Amino acid sequence: MKVDAFDFELPRELIAARPIVPRDVSRLLEVGADGARDRTFRDLPGLLRAGDLMVFNDTRVIPARLAGRRGRVKVEVTLHMALGGGAWDAFARPARKLAPGDRIDFAEDFSAEVAARGEGGEVRLDFGCDDATLSAALARHGAMPLPPYIPRQAGPDDRDAADYQTVYARHDGAVAAPTAGLHFTDALLAALADAGIASAHVTLHVGAGTFLPVRVDDTRDHRMHAERGRIGGSAAEAIARAQAAGGRIVAVGTTSLRLMESAADAAGAVRPFEGETRLFITPGYRFRVVDTLLTNFHLPRSTLFMLVCAFAGLDRMQAAYAHAKAAGYRFYSYGDASLLHRAAA
Repeated sequence: MKVDAFDFELPRELIAARPIVPRDVSRLLEVGADGARDRTFRDLPGLLRAGDLMVFNDTRVIPARLAGRRGRVKVEVTLHMALGGGAWDAFARPARKLAPGDRIDFAEDFSAEVAARGEGGEVRLDFGCDDATLSAALARHGAMPLPPYIPRQAGPDDRDAADYQTVYARHDGAVAAPTAGLHFTDALLAALADAGIASAHVTLHVGAGTFLPVRVDDTRDHRMHAERGRIGGSAAEAIARAQAAGGRIVAVGTTSLRLMESAADAAGAVRPFEGETRLFITPGYRFRVVDTLLTNFHLPRSTLFMLVCAFAGLDRMQAAYAHAKAAGYRFYSYGDASLLHRAAA
């Protein structure tokens, strides 16, 4: 499918630089067969049904952005995916000045060796320490990896350290937030539970590749970066119970959706899963698990906008985004949200 089909214009002023406070007073656009309806995020318990299951991605964002030097050359690094044993795949600038064997110094006692180079600015880094030691070093020297469309002249600040993290984050490993979850507060989670809406947690460590533009003309030529995920036995059982009882599976974010769809068999049963996913969803994909998707507003020509078009329908989403722009909805990571009902197959 041509990537141009997923293009649209977006005024710069609609890109949110900070989230709404409190989180759960953001706007929510509900999109279904009858069109788009303006809501608020606090309306969510009334828009779902008792017996529905919300599936949250409980990954925790780590301070994955590093500033260092190779000799006199400044190098910016954004970690992408953990490989274990102190090794990471990462994006680096300027990657063309790096070669295997080069050392990048981030602090007097913190450096990494370039183990290999990939394409598009990717490098493999070996920090020469165990994962616990590396985690401590990142806490001292790393910065929150805000998306490139959120400008901070002095870099991410203390407010971002809290804002760019869900209230239910548990497992360190993401280098980008599962942004649909940024709207939740403890009070709203309690209200959902009181309404009989169940919850389950899965983990997909979101990679920096989520921000990369699609540089090909046809979606068939695009290659997704791998991301690591896990669905435990209790989450798989909760999904099965909800399906058997006729409840809807509500994915909180595209990350939860992609992980469940990666783990599902042909009949839509989700088994415990641990491993990588490169699932790239475009129109024509047959969804096996997820009935409803809660997600933010995405970049034009992005894999995430392609996914929501596959889920709710291309024409419907183009109309919904046109409505959102005209109504002044806030876009991207710190912006407003949408509640999408799956289009009929």
